[in-house]
Amino acid sequence: MEKRKRIAYKAIFSLIPVIIILIFLSGIIVSLRYYFETKANYQQKVFSYTRAAADFIDGDTIERYYETGERDDYYELVRQYLVTSQKNSGIKYFYVFVPREEDTVYIWDADTSESAFQLGDTEKYMENGKENALQSFRRDPVEEITINDPDEYGYIASGCSPIFNSKGEPVALVAVDMAMEGFVETLLTSLAITLGTVLAVSITAILVMYYLIMSRVIKPIEKINDAAKEMVNSLEADESREIEIHTDDEIEELAGSFNQMDKEVRDYIARLKNATAEKERIGAELDMAKDIQESQLPSVFPAFPDRKEFDIYATMTPAKEVGGDFYDFFFVDEDHLALVMADVSGKGVPAALFMMMSKILINNYAMMGLSPHEVLERTNNAICRNNKQKMFVTVWLGIMEISTGKITASNAGHEYPIIRQAGGQFELFKDKHSFVIGAYENMKYKEYELTLEKGSTLFVYTDGVPEATNAHEELYGSDRLVQQMNQLADASVQQLLENVHDAVDRFVGDAPQFDDLTMLAITRK
Repeated sequence: MEKRKRIAYKAIFSLIPVIIILIFLSGIIVSLRYYFETKANYQQKVFSYTRAAADFIDGDTIERYYETGERDDYYELVRQYLVTSQKNSGIKYFYVFVPREEDTVYIWDADTSESAFQLGDTEKYMENGKENALQSFRRDPVEEITINDPDEYGYIASGCSPIFNSKGEPVALVAVDMAMEGFVETLLTSLAITLGTVLAVSITAILVMYYLIMSRVIKPIEKINDAAKEMVNSLEADESREIEIHTDDEIEELAGSFNQMDKEVRDYIARLKNATAEKERIGAELDMAKDIQESQLPSVFPAFPDRKEFDIYATMTPAKEVGGDFYDFFFVDEDHLALVMADVSGKGVPAALFMMMSKILINNYAMMGLSPHEVLERTNNAICRNNKQKMFVTVWLGIMEISTGKITASNAGHEYPIIRQAGGQFELFKDKHSFVIGAYENMKYKEYELTLEKGSTLFVYTDGVPEATNAHEELYGSDRLVQQMNQLADASVQQLLENVHDAVDRFVGDAPQFDDLTMLAITRK
């Protein structure tokens, strides 16, 4: 039961960040509103006093007091006015001064204590004091109070108004510092009331939401959950159970979807059983086809233990269960060895069947003693007569005279062979190409000769080797293939093919193999 209530808990807990943000924003809004309202109130008070004092004081006398430092009856009258105003209004500091570049010169100070400033006393500016004083000391001052640092003075609202002489020029500033009594206490009280109200409303909303979730969501979901468990346990028994939920919302739709799913799942399981049986049958047939295909390729090495004139080795790695590449080698007579490397278009079972037909035709015609170009021409015509699928095959066919090393070859659109003459390096042999087999009937195929000296190696392969692709869509390439082969130029044919295969695997990495990988090498001893 506890697990079934986790949705309600998640919903409630998901509201906690929202509530925290709401409380935080409420606190900011209340604080800012209180601050600006309080500032506006004190600004009105401060400047009402400064403007009144500025209008009362004769600016021409200030210039004289500033220059001579001598007092008179008018000086005492103004001082008494400032003292009385300070006592009767709650002003903390009421004073008049002349701002200078580095300091201020006091004219009047309403403070009656011993620490009061006298006429001509100077004082350094406080932080931001110079900017505020110079901003106010002009013909059209901006009336804006400042609130001083509470750690040093307590919250104090300060403001200045200029005093003008008879010429309309500012000669001094009258300043008021008014204590902001209860500023922090009132702010905290307002915050407490606001945040308490928000918290109470949020808790009430959470409780209401919890009740609604439990009654409208959790209990209907429990029904669906119980039905799902029963469905799992009864799938084999082919029994179904419909659930009824009437909430007039998405959960009711979910219950309907579940009932439909229950029916479809049972139908799907029935179909899946049949499909699984069919798949197992096809899989068995594919395994058999693979075994048959592999059995048709020479795979026992050394292939001719009693023939010491040459060493031959070949491999094929299909891209799928069965592939379209094939190789072959067989004696035409005691002194002639046929070498075949071919690549059928496409992959899978169709390519494998086409490969078997092509291999048999090439073998049969070659055993008749025909030259390579005649073998390919007859094979091409035989395939074209019944090639409804429009498939084709590229073939390199060579017949080597073992006693002399002379190879008569024909290339039907296949890859260039790679040859290493004794003591040299592996190089691409760019032979004469003819068209692929299976495309057009009555095609003519070119034929050429080359000689494999003693100690020389011939390497033929399908395009799966140079076109092997890594995860960066880079091809292995013929140049890289030749370079890799020259690293072990004197290796045996088996070592040579294994080395190339390992190099291709390292290059491809985790990328999938898209094409069959087929190679054959022969060394004349």
